[in-house]
Amino acid sequence: MRELLIGIELLSGLALIVAVLLHSPKGEGLGSIGGQARMFNNPYKELEAPLNRITYGLATIFMVAATVLGLFF
Repeated sequence: MRELLIGIELLSGLALIVAVLLHSPKGEGLGSIGGQARMFNNPYKELEAPLNRITYGLATIFMVAATVLGLFF
């Protein structure tokens, strides 16, 4: 049981890292100085909705596995 939870935590952690890196950047940084800022709307909003659900799900799985491992093992 312990090895299964460790495997779930490892896989969900790696998948969570990939999911976070797939998101588009929220801040403009220095791009706003040169006029590159997206001021009015985010053109990738429709594409990010499923990715947000996947990221929240992976984060929940990771936290549940870490909590169970911390409490019982």
